[in-house]
Formats: sequence, C-alpha cells, structure tokens
Amino acid sequence: MSRQSRTRDVLVPDLDGKLVGIAVASTLAVLLAALVQIRYGAYQMPVETVWRALFDRAVWTNPDVLATILLGEGHAKFLGVYRDLSVLSDASAVVWTMRLPRVAVGVFVGANLAVAGAIFQAITRNELASPYVLGVSSGAGFAVVLTIVFSLGTYLLPLAAAVGGTGAFLLVYAVAWRGGTTPVRLVLAGVVVGTIFNSLQTGVFYFIDSNGAMRTAISWLAGSLTGVGWTEVRLVVAPTLLVVPAALVAARQLDVLLLGERRARALGMRVETFRFGLSALAILATAAAVAVAGLVGFVGLVVPHAVRTVVGSDYRRLLVGCLFVGPALVVVADVVARLGLGGVQVPVGVVTGLVGGPYFLVLLRRTESFNEF
Repeated sequence: MSRQSRTRDVLVPDLDGKLVGIAVASTLAVLLAALVQIRYGAYQMPVETVWRALFDRAVWTNPDVLATILLGEGHAKFLGVYRDLSVLSDASAVVWTMRLPRVAVGVFVGANLAVAGAIFQAITRNELASPYVLGVSSGAGFAVVLTIVFSLGTYLLPLAAAVGGTGAFLLVYAVAWRGGTTPVRLVLAGVVVGTIFNSLQTGVFYFIDSNGAMRTAISWLAGSLTGVGWTEVRLVVAPTLLVVPAALVAARQLDVLLLGERRARALGMRVETFRFGLSALAILATAAAVAVAGLVGFVGLVVPHAVRTVVGSDYRRLLVGCLFVGPALVVVADVVARLGLGGVQVPVGVVTGLVGGPYFLVLLRRTESFNEF
C-alpha cells in the first residue's frame, strides 16, 4: 500500500448511510440557516437580491475586490491588492462584509468546539466532559474581564482569551500531576481551577465602571457572534486547519485511550505524552473558538454525544460527524439568537445553553458512570 493510500485511509473514515446522512442533513441546515441569516435583518432582501449579491460580478471578476474583502483594507494595501469597496452595491456590501463572515465564523466555532469536546471526552473517558472541563473557559473569561477592566483595548480580547485559557489548562495539568495524570484527577483539578477563576472573574466585575464595558464583558462571557467580520474569520481559520487534520490523524490514539490506561500501555502507547498532546490540541481548538465568539457553551458536550449515538464510538467517524453537526448547531442557534426575538439580539451562547441544558439533564440521567464510557 502506498503512503498516499495510507494517509487517505487515516484521514477519511469508511462511509456508511448514517454518517452520510448526518453530513447531508447538517450541510442543508447550515445552507438554509445561512440563507435566512443573509436575507433577514435591519436590511432585508428578497431571495433574488441575495443571489445577485453572492454572485456579484464586481466581486468574482475582480480579484482585488475579493482580496480586499477577505484580507481587510490594511493587509490588502500592504500586499498591493487593495480596491475601494465602493464599487459594491448596498446589498453586496451588507452580504459580503457583515452577514457572510458571521456565518463563516459560526461554522468554524462550531467545528472547533465539537472536535475539542470529542477529544476531551476521550482523554477523560467521560461522556459528560466538554471543552471547558479543564477550566479553559474560566481562565479565558477571567483574562477577558481583566483586559476590559484595565481598558487594554478590545483588539486584545482574542489574545487575552487564548492566553487565559492556555494558562488555566497548564495550571490544571500541574495540579493533577503526580508522576503522571489520570482522567479523574484532570477532571477534579479542572473543577477546582475553574471555580477559582470564576470567583476571581466575578470579583473583577465590581471594578468595571462603564456600562459599555460591562455590556462587552457580559456579551463575551455569554458567547456572541454580533459584530464579527473577516478579521475573526482570519483569526480562527489557521488554528482550525491545524487542529482538524491533526485530530483525524490521532483518531486511532483516541480510540486506544478509551480502552483504559493499562490496555493502552500494553499496546505500546505512551499514555501521558499522547494525553498531553491531545489536550493541547483541544485547548488550541477551544481557544480559537473563544477568541472570536466568547464562551459559547454546551456545543462541545452536546454535539459529540449526539453524533456518537448515531455513528458509534469509532473516532474517525465521530470526528467527521462533529465537523458537520457542530457548525450546524452554532449557525442555526445564531439565526435564532439574531432574528428569533423580533429584532432583539441575544448572545448565541444563550440559545445553545437553552438547547444544551435540557440535553445535559437527559444525558445525566442516562449516564451510570462519570469516569468512563
């Protein structure tokens, strides 16, 4: 067997009707939600106007216009490909600079959180685990609130979220380390560290003296896609393109971890090395999502478990399913958050929480063990 064939076998799972059905249904959900997201709002457009805007010749026949949209004015000028976007119609400008990037960010956020959740559930052998189980969300939230309190600039919020989440993860790993770690110690350390950071985060709120800053902090902590653009797409796309192939390559190791530490070691796996590396991979995915959308809850819990009930626990199939269902959940939830209350936008994390909370309770009642599958 050639190297190319072996690589293809690793990255592409054996397809069956259930996995294909999930992929098709999720893709249709994303496309339908995207159409609703693009068409409706303060500037409403009929379907034919949306179609003309998406396939506007001023965009597709002029590489400089497309480059300026995707790269931003500053990068486009630096590369010498800048073009004034006044050539776009009002409809095209709204679609390409406001609504389309919001859909794209939702797709990337959903994929990252779903994949991270699946990884965490494997390394902790706990189907109630999520991307935030190791204190990542609390650390990121604390760093974001500090940035807002000290008025360091909203442009630093993504970096603060990534640094805070990574720092919390390293602290959890240090607390759980006793010549090695175990899934139970990682979860318990995550609960402790998360509680500490949540308390600090609540305390820092009392030092915010601006209503605008308070609203920014609350929106970020609740998880929101309001105001995102191509800057956020550029920020999240690189980590996603790193995490997704790496996760698919590591699918076999994730399957082995589910067997337990003793069996994994008997099969020759360096359990601690793989656990740390896979945790870092999931942290990167979570940090990328948090950096552009804030703390969107329950996606990493609900999606892997829902996909698992359909396609089983084989991680190549599970991860592929997550890559479709995660974006569908976030994009659809964002449409409900933006348009479902008659013009009053709420954070998308509120909607995913309303979906994930009841699902979590059902899952909790059905789960007999919190330590392993």
